[in-house]
This record gives sequence, C-alpha cells and structure tokens, in this order.
Amino acid sequence: MCQPLPFFISSTEIVFILFVVILVFGADKIPDIAKGMGKGMRTLKNATNDIKTEIQRSAEKQGINTDLTKEISNEINKVKEDIDDLAGSVRRKL
Repeated sequence: MCQPLPFFISSTEIVFILFVVILVFGADKIPDIAKGMGKGMRTLKNATNDIKTEIQRSAEKQGINTDLTKEISNEINKVKEDIDDLAGSVRRKL
C-alpha cells in the first residue's frame, strides 16, 4: 500500500503524473523544463523579497513601527523550523 505524501498526493499519483509528463514532453526535455521552472521560482522569490524590502523602507520613512511585524515573522519562522524538524523525523521513520 502506498503512503500518502504531503498535499494528499499518493506516490502512485506522482508516478502517473511523471509518466504523463515524460510522454508529453519527452525525456530529453525534462531537464530543460525543470531548469526553467527553477529560474522562474528564483525570479519570483527575488521579486517578492524586493517588494518586502521596499515596503519596509517606506514604512520606516513614514515612521511606522515595524517591530511587531518583525516579531511575528520571527515567531512564524520558529514554527516553520519546528514543523520541518518534526516532518524530517517522521520521514526518516517511514
């Protein structure tokens, strides 16, 4: 029996999706597609970071206290790390 992965997609479904992708695009195109997707994700991440930086600069110029948002971001990051640690230990046990 297949173990469900995060996002409620089983490993059988992932294998089927990969099979269809290989049929549609061909095995030789897969690395190029993955590379393009990686570049797109990196560009999106950089744009998001630029927007965040610009918003922080604007808030600081207006005299808005951004300490609360920094504290919330730190707490969110701590929770993410805890979840990643927990998920990592669960994955190793499977």
